[in-house]
Amino acid sequence: MARWQARAARVTVTRDDWGIPHVQGPRDADAVFGMMYAQAEDDFSRVEANFLTALGRTAEADGEDALWADLRQRLYVDPAELKAQYARSPGWLKLLMNAWADGLNYYLAVHPDVKPRALTRFEPWMALSFTEGSIGGDIERISLSELKTFYGTPTPPAPEETGAVQREPSGSNGIAIAPKLTEGGKALLLINPHTSFYFRSEAHVTSGQGLDVYGASTWGQFFVYQGFNAKAGWMHTSSTNDNVDQFAERVSKKGDGYTYRYGTDERPVRAGAITLRYKKPDGTMGERSFTTYRTHHGPVVAIKDGRWIATALMWKPVPALEQSWLRTKATDLKGFLRVAGRRANSSNDTLFADSKGEIAFLMPQFMPRRDNRFDYTRPVDGSDPATDWQGLHTLSSLPSVLNPNIGWVRNTNDWPWSSAGPESPKAADYPRYMDQTGENFRGVHADLLLTGKSGWTPQSLRAAAFDSYLPGFAALLPPLIAAWDALPAEDPLRAKLADPIALLRGWDYRWAGDSLATTLAVFWGDQLFREVGTFAQAERMNVPAYIATKVSPADKIKALNAAMERLIEDFGNWQVPWRNINQFQRLNDSIQPEFDDAEEAFPVPFTSAQWGSLASFGAKAWPGTRRYYGTSGNSFVAVVEFGERVKAMAVMAGGQSGDKWSPHFTDQIPRYAAGQLRPVYFYPEELKGHVEQRYHPGEEKHE
Repeated sequence: MARWQARAARVTVTRDDWGIPHVQGPRDADAVFGMMYAQAEDDFSRVEANFLTALGRTAEADGEDALWADLRQRLYVDPAELKAQYARSPGWLKLLMNAWADGLNYYLAVHPDVKPRALTRFEPWMALSFTEGSIGGDIERISLSELKTFYGTPTPPAPEETGAVQREPSGSNGIAIAPKLTEGGKALLLINPHTSFYFRSEAHVTSGQGLDVYGASTWGQFFVYQGFNAKAGWMHTSSTNDNVDQFAERVSKKGDGYTYRYGTDERPVRAGAITLRYKKPDGTMGERSFTTYRTHHGPVVAIKDGRWIATALMWKPVPALEQSWLRTKATDLKGFLRVAGRRANSSNDTLFADSKGEIAFLMPQFMPRRDNRFDYTRPVDGSDPATDWQGLHTLSSLPSVLNPNIGWVRNTNDWPWSSAGPESPKAADYPRYMDQTGENFRGVHADLLLTGKSGWTPQSLRAAAFDSYLPGFAALLPPLIAAWDALPAEDPLRAKLADPIALLRGWDYRWAGDSLATTLAVFWGDQLFREVGTFAQAERMNVPAYIATKVSPADKIKALNAAMERLIEDFGNWQVPWRNINQFQRLNDSIQPEFDDAEEAFPVPFTSAQWGSLASFGAKAWPGTRRYYGTSGNSFVAVVEFGERVKAMAVMAGGQSGDKWSPHFTDQIPRYAAGQLRPVYFYPEELKGHVEQRYHPGEEKHE
């Protein structure tokens, strides 16, 4: 305790008038200590939840049903291995991990009223279990139903796995614009992650060792994941590349164990033991042990057509944590690329801008080289040595774009072949595993906004981020209207749907709070999603593309009729303004959202990203509600201008605090819904006059 108190005395936390912490410490480790203490103050439950997930210990809090997700995690996260890697880590990184654990443990020590669900003490090595801040890490691509079928009992795919349940596209938007296209002659960066709400906190963290970084950090992590420093900024978007692969192994029983074929050899399947704890209904702890298997490709996670499936993915905890931290100190593109040379970012594209006027689109640097003859989007033959990974690509061999003449780069979780207009990399020049998804309507939208435009300002980039055009409906509705036009005069749907069709025919395909057409179009699209989502998933297509190419004219008409009838049933009228349906509500601090039509909510005009809206609000009706309430989409939005001094504005979903009694629990919702970003207080003179509290960790807060 004395050591923690001494460090706390060196750290200052200043809360601005949005509750955002500005943490200062003489050394990087001091700043990390203060950052973690402030995170725990704001939402310890989410800090703990993220590390229960990362460590494979969620069942200790949530019960036996969580064992399978824990087992999936523990196939890669071995505490003994992480402790050994911690011991071998560079000294500077150990100091940061030590400070990370100290900050969280000190918070718990001085807040005895806070009762952790399972993690009562944090150890430094635990930081290596969660080293990059994207939503849904690579491990989560492994099917839980298939894992349970292999290691437990036969389990059918979950509705989420088959596409039967509508899911908001996860990912983000990022845009970087070069000085040649801006009014002020300074580079601009749009930071616009689309994640589940309240997934990250916001902070400004500085030290006497050169740390000076602002942005969004995933709860429990000690690095800013998406943000900027005084000279450079970075935005990560979930990549469409394929670098998580499945290998179908030919396994035979041999004695008490198993072997698998590799070329002409028979290799032993390695067996291991994992014991997991889980909370019983009576509150006591139970244990369940598993015998697990792995080949040189990775752990076995499923069985398909009689072949054991081993999954290969990036697991480089120390380099990944190094890269996540060191890039926050990079001040130009050269320095950023030097850090990226660790090649320990597997899942994220990056949009970059700096005060020198440099911009870039960067592919994930962890990219295994593979034989392009094979389709790695499906299990490949693990017995054929030709399918093995063959080292990693060099950075120069990736389809990245540095300082294009066109003056902009962008990504919307689509393929890299549109990242810089006509100067984008060409698919024919690269292996097909560089993309497994294709384009999307947000990419179409971004291109419309960027192509041929100049004179950009922070304000116009903000406006672009909230541009209301919906290119998905612009593409999908004309065939619906044509289908109605072709109906015979005696068809009862011709008369019944005449007014809805007239409304859609006259629509400009722009969302708005008072728009009746937005409501009707979204309900039509959602109806089709429910009907064809499973089929689209089976054909590896996104739902809008499936609607465009696979759904018959008659089924499109029937879906419009169903959408209209649903509106009448739920709201008494099919002509309902969008603001009356699409709303933001935050009732309590539960991690699992709860909603109530009888309680206060805030109208949100923008829609799901599915239809091409850059501003994303993933909303749906919930049990007991008729209105739509959002739980994902725009979670943090920032526009940054880089010059002699950095200038930024931002907004986050809900508010900084996870405490429902805090004034900063919901204070940003009105700005969020309006796309009205608030000024970021980066420099001390900007913070002056906006200080709400200033204190050392562990002491009573004061003005």
